[in-house]
Amino acid sequence: MAESDFNVLEHDLVPEHHLMSEEEAEQKLSELNITKDQLPKIRKGDACIRLLEKIHGPIPEGSIIRIVRRSATAGSFEIYRLVIKEVKR
Repeated sequence: MAESDFNVLEHDLVPEHHLMSEEEAEQKLSELNITKDQLPKIRKGDACIRLLEKIHGPIPEGSIIRIVRRSATAGSFEIYRLVIKEVKR
């Protein structure tokens, strides 16, 4: 199976990933009283980001991704990640 045939976001162990608009991101940062650089990071080369780019087009560095995790014991909760550049090896 080619990489492009597999949708990582449909895997049971991968939480939902959503690209936030600038307005949504600014509102959430304000609610949390934090700045973008205080968020955990996610690289542009991450499989979920690459898939989101196929849906939304290029995702610029500095964008914020909302990740929704669900569990039978904890219910549902959201975390946020800041998109950063891919490290060239």
